[in-house]
Amino acid sequence: MNEPVPPMMQLQIRSDGVGVILIDVPGESQNTLKAEFRTTFDTIRAEIESKDLPAVVIASAKEGSFIAGADIKLLETLKSADEGERRSREGQEAFDTLEAWKRPVVAAIHGACLGGGLELALACHARVASDDPKTKLGLPEVQLGLLPGAGGTQRLPALIGLEKALDLLLTGKQVNAKRARSMGLVDEVVPAAILIDVAAKRALDLIDVKQKRHGLVERIAEFAEPKALRELALSGNPAGRKIVFDQAEKTLREKAGEHYPAPYRILEVVRVGLEKGRAAGLALEAKRFGELIDTDVSRRLIGIFFATTAMKKENGTDHPEIEPRKVQKIAVLGAGIMGHGIALVTAEKADIDVRLRDVREEAVARGLAELRRPLDQKVEKKRLSARERDRILARISGTTDYSGFAGADVVIEAVFEDLALKHRVVKEVEAVTKDTTILASNTSSIPITRIAEASSRPDRLIGMHYFSPVHKMPLLEVIRTKDTSDETVATCVDLGRRQGKTVIVVNDGVGFYTSRILGPYMNEASWMLADGIPIEDIDEAARQFGFPVGPITLLDEVGVDTAEKVSHIIHAAFGDRVAPPPGLEKLVADGRTGRKGKKGFYTYGTKKKLVDPEVYRVLGIEPKGRGKVPLAELGERLGLQMVSEAIRCLAEGVLRSPRDGDIGAIFGLGFPPFLGGPFRYADGLGPSELLRRMERCADQHGRRFSPPELLRERAKSGQRFYD
Repeated sequence: MNEPVPPMMQLQIRSDGVGVILIDVPGESQNTLKAEFRTTFDTIRAEIESKDLPAVVIASAKEGSFIAGADIKLLETLKSADEGERRSREGQEAFDTLEAWKRPVVAAIHGACLGGGLELALACHARVASDDPKTKLGLPEVQLGLLPGAGGTQRLPALIGLEKALDLLLTGKQVNAKRARSMGLVDEVVPAAILIDVAAKRALDLIDVKQKRHGLVERIAEFAEPKALRELALSGNPAGRKIVFDQAEKTLREKAGEHYPAPYRILEVVRVGLEKGRAAGLALEAKRFGELIDTDVSRRLIGIFFATTAMKKENGTDHPEIEPRKVQKIAVLGAGIMGHGIALVTAEKADIDVRLRDVREEAVARGLAELRRPLDQKVEKKRLSARERDRILARISGTTDYSGFAGADVVIEAVFEDLALKHRVVKEVEAVTKDTTILASNTSSIPITRIAEASSRPDRLIGMHYFSPVHKMPLLEVIRTKDTSDETVATCVDLGRRQGKTVIVVNDGVGFYTSRILGPYMNEASWMLADGIPIEDIDEAARQFGFPVGPITLLDEVGVDTAEKVSHIIHAAFGDRVAPPPGLEKLVADGRTGRKGKKGFYTYGTKKKLVDPEVYRVLGIEPKGRGKVPLAELGERLGLQMVSEAIRCLAEGVLRSPRDGDIGAIFGLGFPPFLGGPFRYADGLGPSELLRRMERCADQHGRRFSPPELLRERAKSGQRFYD
């Protein structure tokens, strides 16, 4: 017989009479709000009523997880806007009932308190959080194309004020307990060991009317502070609220454009609640939640969430039983931008000791100073304590020789893109490390198989392609050769996740996956420029398509000289289909290397970045007038090049799946998330329509738009890339 499933909530009664509701969703590593949450809670509430317990604490029985949000799988079952609205109203009613409970209820928060979990905590009468680093609070629904649907849009502004609430609601950012306390989101922060004791005491104190009045006096005293007075002045009157909402909408249009409806609906719902009352705000919250759940944008963003969640459970090989080796120390070769960035995320996120090497002492010193800068900024913003910063820095040491490399489990080289140099480094590293040490190359263009030619242990040689700046960019592309062992892959995937990265594994080839699909995209921008399309139009077209920055801006950021070098590598590998137009070498000869040289397509060192008109002279181009070619047409040309090359990568076996291709393009290159990635975009159009658009571009612009054979096959069969 099957064992009975344990309930998701249990009631414990303390010696002081306080009832503690412990949430423990069976069979899950984290608590989420399931469909049966309300009925289970009502049963527990009835038991508390029958025992006449004076106060209640809601806590989690799981380590590191209060409630991580609503069960995302539940959202997939909602097939219409009406169903979404109904589900939202049910959540609102459940938390309204909790808030109206005459017994004081305190949330004892330890671990992730996100989405519906925070909405539940907001409905409680007080909140106490642990000071553990795992404790994070936030409302990330906007990142799924949704808004909080269980009262969060109404309770959060009421608790912490309009400006701070919008900052959380519109970004989906998560804050630690200390930050939550400073913004009024929680009432107290204590060590995890005494969390429930403190929460129980606070719940008992709330019974006393005097204590309630004292709390009100404390709240009034807070508004004596200048920042609080400003918040009251802005959100407490119509004119002030208008300033806040107008500025928020302006910022949204600059950053998100019109592609993401959720943040605009959040603004609307919060505004209605403040101006017309909570009942009106809740009604509109439920309605807009239902509408958003029925959009393609939300479906695609939820799909990305499921994809990244699934990837966290995989080891990057076809053999799930393979276990990664334990990594306790790594070494990094090269203290430049990439090298010191890798060292930083390893020490800060993975909590692993790092030995950082460069050939010159001044380079080592500069690298150590640069990696300290982001940590100092976090200390200034109170996101990190000085003690924590110093603990992270203590994990990183520098050297100009190979001392300290003998004990490294993984060595990551981030030296210049020169094959002869990388061959020399491989031999030197293998001579001073143990036989089990993994050597990873952070190259972006040289095939790993070529680098492995110098290795005596090719099974332990792999590519780990990070993106700049390493501490901000979320993707890590792990590249395996035919000789790379599964254990090496699994170990590097695990290391990347410990470093806080979303990891995809691809097979070796020129440009791997991300650099390869970026090449035709950037190449198309160069052809547009050669045709006289103004630089501003090219960049704006990409932004309107949904990319965070335009390709010409990106050329300046990665370095015009670097892009010129890579373009020849791609051309040599794939022929005339990716032939670059003449011109980039002229810019390099003119000293235009981009931002790093403060001279490129744009001007640098001035207050406002502008296109440098001298670029056209150097290239010998007469630019057409702005807007001569529709921006939508230009944007599609750029996007189709990336999609086409992604399909080729899948056909050639560089990619393991369409899912990995979508995640790599979104997290590594900024492919528009609302489109779901190159393969979701292709499926959205349908293979026949995508083929038609590519053939039209091929007729107009030539061979570089020749459709991949796999696309022709899919168009003929009608099969999409996702089942």
